Amino acid sequence: MSFVLDEALAVLARTPRVLDAQLRGLPTEWTEVTEGEKTWNARNVLGHLIDAEDYDWIPRARLILERGGPFEPFDRFAHLARTVSIPDLLDTFSEKRAANLDIVRSWHLGFPQLAMTSEHPELGRVTLEQLLATWVAHDFDHLGQIARVMARRYVAAVGPWRAYLSILK
Repeated sequence: MSFVLDEALAVLARTPRVLDAQLRGLPTEWTEVTEGEKTWNARNVLGHLIDAEDYDWIPRARLILERGGPFEPFDRFAHLARTVSIPDLLDTFSEKRAANLDIVRSWHLGFPQLAMTSEHPELGRVTLEQLLATWVAHDFDHLGQIARVMARRYVAAVGPWRAYLSILK
């Protein structure tokens, strides 16, 4: 399937609302559950998504559009030093995502811009289209991660039905 910018932006705009509906008001027993040592809980994922809004998607897109050279490495673990409440993280993520989508829309991107490239420190030459498509897939990756981690809370409680629940395998 080919990339369609308007569809990508529609998906990206929904992620904060999905996370808000999934996480706001839940007891910490749900939002702090992990899959084990050195794995992330829902709060950690939210912090990571916020860091990506600040330091990944838009800065790298700007760099591509300005032909500014190679990407700076992105610290995927910087958020682990913070302890912020789920409601505050949800609010921050929603605000930052809305602002970033406004920026992308203001660029009025077409095929020539989407085909522009820069150098990723690990992956080599990448296009703006690939970066924006990855932003969407990254959201889905972390939405799935949160659901999977939270489901682990009931891994023992489901008993023999675990055999039918792929999320618990």
